[in-house]
Amino acid sequence: MPTKSGHTTAIRASRVIGTNVYNGTGDKVGEIEDVMLDKTADNIMFAVVGFGGFLGVGEKYHAIPWKLLDYDENAGGYVVPFTKEQLEQAPAHGITELTENDGRRVRDMSFSYYKVDAPAQNLY
Repeated sequence: MPTKSGHTTAIRASRVIGTNVYNGTGDKVGEIEDVMLDKTADNIMFAVVGFGGFLGVGEKYHAIPWKLLDYDENAGGYVVPFTKEQLEQAPAHGITELTENDGRRVRDMSFSYYKVDAPAQNLY
């Protein structure tokens, strides 16, 4: 089933990684470094977006809830509904922190900051 913009709902993670991320005014704010999955709940936990740094040095990683990323074909990347200042003030993490406590601490901080309800968890 296509999305509201006419795209298919399925995409390979390898096509998402490396895609640019823009704010609502068209400024590039980073790129998707990875996608964090909750393998027990069949959910995407968040997109890992890298901001700043050079060749991985000094780079900050932001966990952005997947539902906030909107692919814009004209931009050739994802657009988030936040200003550069809001993104700069968002919780930032080192790459190893993203998976500590099964990623839930980072996910909860991110969902709280962006005011998004966390997906219901499946209990197997």
